[in-house]
Amino acid sequence: MKRALTKKVTAAITLAAMTMTAVGCSTNAPADDTATETSTEATEATEETSTEEAATEETAEEAEAEEAETEEAGEESEGSDIWEVKTDADGNPIDLGGMEIIIRDWWSGDPTEPANDYEEAQQEYRDWAQETYNFTIKQQAISDWGSTPADFVDYATTGGDENYIWILRDDPAITSAISNGLMYDLSSLDCLDFSKDKFQRNKLHDQYSKDGKIYAMYAGFSEPRTGVYFNKRLLTEAGIDPESIYDMQAEGTWTWDAFEDLLSKVQRDTDNDGVIDVYGMTLNEGVMTTVAIFSNGGDIVGKDASGKYTYDLENPETLEALEWTVDMFTKYDAEVANPEGAEWDYYKEQFLNGQAAFLPEDEYAGCPGNFLEDMQDEVGFVMFPKGPKGKDYINVWSNNPVAIPACYDADKAWKLAFAWDLWTNQPEGYEDFNGNISTARNGIFDTRAVDETITMMTQPEHGTIAYHGMIPNMSIGEQLIWNITPGCVVSEQVEAIADTWKTYIDDANK
Repeated sequence: MKRALTKKVTAAITLAAMTMTAVGCSTNAPADDTATETSTEATEATEETSTEEAATEETAEEAEAEEAETEEAGEESEGSDIWEVKTDADGNPIDLGGMEIIIRDWWSGDPTEPANDYEEAQQEYRDWAQETYNFTIKQQAISDWGSTPADFVDYATTGGDENYIWILRDDPAITSAISNGLMYDLSSLDCLDFSKDKFQRNKLHDQYSKDGKIYAMYAGFSEPRTGVYFNKRLLTEAGIDPESIYDMQAEGTWTWDAFEDLLSKVQRDTDNDGVIDVYGMTLNEGVMTTVAIFSNGGDIVGKDASGKYTYDLENPETLEALEWTVDMFTKYDAEVANPEGAEWDYYKEQFLNGQAAFLPEDEYAGCPGNFLEDMQDEVGFVMFPKGPKGKDYINVWSNNPVAIPACYDADKAWKLAFAWDLWTNQPEGYEDFNGNISTARNGIFDTRAVDETITMMTQPEHGTIAYHGMIPNMSIGEQLIWNITPGCVVSEQVEAIADTWKTYIDDANK
C-alpha cells in the first residue's frame, strides 16, 4: 500500500504547512477552538518523508506496475480522495471531540485481525481517519434480531447520552418510526452525498425516503438475494447438461418456460414403482413467490412520481406471477413428500438428500456457515428466470438500513453521519471491491456461479428495491405470500386482503 502511505505523508506535510483548503462536509462542522498540535506531526512527516525520498524511484515504479496490473485486470479505478483531510471553517481538521461511537447491530463479536490485503488496507485507512478526526468507532451487538425495532423506537422516544448509529431491519415498527418523527432526516446532513457510488450501488436510501427526506442508508454493493440452485448430478442423470443453464442465463433465454421445461424433465419415478423419486424442486414457497412477482415486472406496492405509495397487487404482471407460481408448486413441489409433522424447513433436508433437483433460495445459503455446506453433490446457481413481462433477470435487494435517532440534536447527528461516512469508505485501490464475491468464493459455489451469477446480482440493473416493507401494518408473508400454496385459488387470496391493504397504503400516504 505504498501509494496510500505516500498520500498520508503528503496530507501530514500539507496539514503542518496549514495550506489546505476546505473540502466537502465542512459547512456545518463546528469550529474547533483547540489549538492543533502540528509540530509533532510535522516532525514525524519529515522523518517519514526522508525515508520515502530515498525510495522515490522504487515507489514510482511500483505504483506504475500496480496501475498496469489493474488495467490488465480490466478494473477501473476512479481514484480516491479519502486521504485528503477535511477541514472546518478555520482551516483546521474537523474535530469530533473524541467521540466514542458505536454502530449497533445484533451480530458483531470482538474485532479480529486483518486476514488479507483488503482488510489490512481498510484497517490502515480507518485507523488514520479516527486519529485525524479525533473519534473512535466500533460495531457491536447490543440488541438481538427480534428486539431491535422496538429497542430503536424506545431509544428514539426517550433519548440517551450514547453515540449510537443503528443498524435496523425492515419492520412495521421502523416504518411507523418514520411517520412519528423518530428517525433523523439524513438528507439534511451535508456530509452525506447520496450521489456517491457507495449509495447508488444499493438504492436503500430511495427505499427509505418520504416527502423528499431520507431516513436510512446503506453503503456498498447490495447483498445478493434469491436465485436458483441446481443439483448437477440429478440433471446429468436426467440427460441435461448443467452448464446449459448458465449458457441460457448468459444468452438471455433463461425464462419461466425454460425453467418449467427442466422441472418436467428432472421430476421422475426412477424405479417405476409409481412413486416420484426425484421432484422438480423443493423450497420455502414464500421465497419463490416474492421473487417471481418481481421477475415478471410486477410488485405489491409501488411508488409514483409524486412519492406516493401505490397498490399494485392486482396489476396484471403481479397476478400472472402468482398464478404461475401456484401452477409450479402444484406440479413440481416436493412438499407433498414431507413426512407427517415435518418442520417448516424440511425442504433443506430434501435438497441435501437429492430428493429434488432445483432449490429457489437466497444466495447466502451457499456461503460459509450455512446449510448448503453439507451438500455432497455439486451444485450450480443462477438468477431466478425472467417472466414473460420481465425485462431482465432481477433479485429483490433487502439490506439492513442504517439510521440515526431523531432525539439527537443537529450537531451530534452531523458528527455521527460524518464518522459513519468515513468508516464506510473503501480504501484506495479497492474502490470496486465487492466483499460478496470474496465470501461466495469460500462457499459451495462453482466458478460460473461466482463470476457470472453472483456478480450479476450485485449490479444495479439486476437489483430492485421493494416498498411493501414501508407500509405500517402490512406483513405480506402472513397476510398473503404464505397462503400462495399448491392448489390455492389466487383470486380468493387477493380478494381476502385487497381492501385491507388499500387502507394501509392510504394511511401511509397521509
